[in-house]
Amino acid sequence: MGWLGRLFDARDSLARMVLLILSGLGYLFVGAQVAPTNTQLILAVLAFAAGLSLHHRPHVNLLAQTILLAVAIWLVDDFTINQVGASWALLELTMVARRGRTIWLAAGLLAIVDLTDSIGDPLPRLLSGVFGLLPEVGVPLLLGLVIRTTRELGQQSRRRAEEEQRRRESEGRAARADERSAIARELHDVVAHHVASMVLRVGVARHVLTDLDPRVSAVFDDVHGTGTAALADLRRLVAVLRDPDGVRGDAALTAIEPSALPAALGGAVDRARQAGVTVVADIDPAVGTLDAVRGLAVLRLSQEALTNVAKHAGADAVAHLSVSVVNGAVHWEVTDDGRGWLPVTVPAGGGHGITGMRERVEVLGGRLTAGPTGTGWRVATVLPALHRATERA
Repeated sequence: MGWLGRLFDARDSLARMVLLILSGLGYLFVGAQVAPTNTQLILAVLAFAAGLSLHHRPHVNLLAQTILLAVAIWLVDDFTINQVGASWALLELTMVARRGRTIWLAAGLLAIVDLTDSIGDPLPRLLSGVFGLLPEVGVPLLLGLVIRTTRELGQQSRRRAEEEQRRRESEGRAARADERSAIARELHDVVAHHVASMVLRVGVARHVLTDLDPRVSAVFDDVHGTGTAALADLRRLVAVLRDPDGVRGDAALTAIEPSALPAALGGAVDRARQAGVTVVADIDPAVGTLDAVRGLAVLRLSQEALTNVAKHAGADAVAHLSVSVVNGAVHWEVTDDGRGWLPVTVPAGGGHGITGMRERVEVLGGRLTAGPTGTGWRVATVLPALHRATERA
């Protein structure tokens, strides 16, 4: 913004008033034809003082300047200082007034006061006084309206530019999301292909190798079952990614039915036990009434936490899984006693799959807490009731 723009900025009224006072002093002591009288000086000083003290209150300033002008018209012959002060006050008011009616009332008041100087004069002089209102009232009114309109147009232009910037950012985010979605679809296709190949080879091995040790055969059966389940999940996710509108609801809704959650949690516990971890499960039967999104979150959290126990606490660890529903909120916790604990460096702010677990919990409006407890490790969260989670979202 240049110096002229700053001069007529609504926030710089004090600077404008100081310049006006300096101009008035120059007129009084240099430009006037005769030396100013004491009354003229007093009225000028009062006008200067009112302008300085009331520059941030244009309504009151205009009223004060108009009263001083009326007094000057009655007492002195040269009332130019007070006339300019009242006209400038009208300019300031026009620039900042919120309502148009205020501007026109102020202009009408100033015009009436100006015309009092022509009351009782012959018609030609009265007409001259009416035409004299043009520089005294019309010019400041017109200039103020121009400045006001220019400022409003500038604000509208800035708002449009900001909205355009937000629109471009939104489109950019949408484009990146589309690209990530395309990459995810391709990644799922590749992973699903390789998992299918692995499941097929394990199935072939189960039939070809007939005289295996029963323990090896059990391992083959477990790998085949786990791979088959993973492949089913991948196929569901790929279907959702390829055609989100063709699947009702969230992707999570296709992964597990709510009524099947207790059995799925039991399966996760069994797999952890097969890995050698002693798991004590305390699962509230009410989890079967949860919505599919939170139900899937509970299952994935349990799977991840129990896997971490087996991975980091060791095969001799004792884990405790607790899932309960209280007033619609899901209280979930997994702890272990740390037996067989191997020295594991946990990265700051996470570890043991904490980052992914925390993201899943925060999406549902919860907060994940994870950290050592005694000789073991504790991971817990509370998933809010469905209506509360919706309000947070």
